Amino acid sequence: MRFFLIDRITRWKPGKSAEAVKNIALSEDFFDDHFPLKPIMPGALILEGMAQLSGILIEEGVRIEEGRDVKALMSIVEKARFRKPAKPGDTLIYRTEVKSVNELGGRAEVKAMCGDELVAECAIVFTFHQIDNPRLDRKRSEVLALWLKGCPDA
Repeated sequence: MRFFLIDRITRWKPGKSAEAVKNIALSEDFFDDHFPLKPIMPGALILEGMAQLSGILIEEGVRIEEGRDVKALMSIVEKARFRKPAKPGDTLIYRTEVKSVNELGGRAEVKAMCGDELVAECAIVFTFHQIDNPRLDRKRSEVLALWLKGCPDA
C-alpha cells in the first residue's frame, strides 16, 4: 500500500463499527501537486482512508465471527459526496458502520468529518478474495496493531 491514510483507530467493534483519525500535515507528498499555493487533500485519498478503515473492519469481523481469513477489496463506491475540502492542519475523523456481510463480501457506510462538519460520505461495497501471502498477512497485522495502539476498545 502506497499511502496509509489512518493515523490511529479510536473506536473499534470488529464487524460492526469503527472510528479513526487522520491528521493532515503539509508535509504529505500529495500536496506538492494538489495544489501549489492552495493545498487540498485529494478526494480519492479521503475515499482511500475511508476504505482502509471499512475494509479492515469487515475483514476482522469475518475473521472473529466466522474464522475465515479474507481480504476485502473495494469494488463499488456508492453515492460518494464531497462536501468540504480537507487541508493541512485539519484532523479527519473517519466513522464507518458495517451494513451487511455475506460469503461474497460486505458493505459499509462511512463518513469523514472535520470537527462537526461533514467532509465526505459514501457507501463502499467490498468483495472477498482469498490471498495466501504470509508477508501480506504479517504486514496487515503490524499495521492494524499500530492503528489500534491506545484504542480503549482494542
